Amino acid sequence: MTTNGSSASAEATILVIEDDPDIADLLKIHLSDLGYAVERAADGKTGLDKALQGNHALVILDLMLPELDGLEVCKRIRAQNQYLPILMLTAKAEELDKVLGLELGADDYLTKPFSLRELLARVKALFRRIEIDQENLQRDALQPLRYGDLTVDPEKRKVTLRNQTLELTAKEFDLLMLFAQHPGRAYSRQELLDLVWGYQYAGYSHTVNTHINRLRSKIEDDPSAPRYVKTVWGLGYRFAEPEELLS
Repeated sequence: MTTNGSSASAEATILVIEDDPDIADLLKIHLSDLGYAVERAADGKTGLDKALQGNHALVILDLMLPELDGLEVCKRIRAQNQYLPILMLTAKAEELDKVLGLELGADDYLTKPFSLRELLARVKALFRRIEIDQENLQRDALQPLRYGDLTVDPEKRKVTLRNQTLELTAKEFDLLMLFAQHPGRAYSRQELLDLVWGYQYAGYSHTVNTHINRLRSKIEDDPSAPRYVKTVWGLGYRFAEPEELLS
């Protein structure tokens, strides 16, 4: 995962979009103590402008905001930047809000009230995952993977179908990359959550289903009869083996 060209180092800038000044102040103090630069915005419109114009390594985004709510901000960020990590915060505990946030492209989710220790651990985990992904690419120097008319380029994070570039979100690409690297291997929904989202999301298997459906809508000629991403009934999903694509 890349982030606007910036690395996930201690000098990275974190954008906090939060309308509660007490929470925003607290986040700035503790994130600054870890060595991060912190920029703030108190409403969704200002936060969106900063996110799209700046060079941030992470956005911490409240769900309930004036001007534009967090879900809309997340959606608009993802429309222009597929890789900028987003950690969503909300006072709401409803399942729908969590699912919508994740499906719109948030990388992680915390419900208020939260402990600062947990939030800082989540921030560190997001940055660790970015660094691991970058190190893996540098170490492995992976060549593009080709399956039939589909090509997955891990270095450029680019997917083409019949030489046409597809617009995939970060999580859609990560799912496809995992599948393409291990054709024929079946993954449960929980395994996909662990491997692609980075840690446990027990109970959120429908998030995987939604991402699979969106991925299929982009890479399959007929999503109802998928050629590449197969359903393994009673378990989860797998990527087609090379010989399957010859038929």
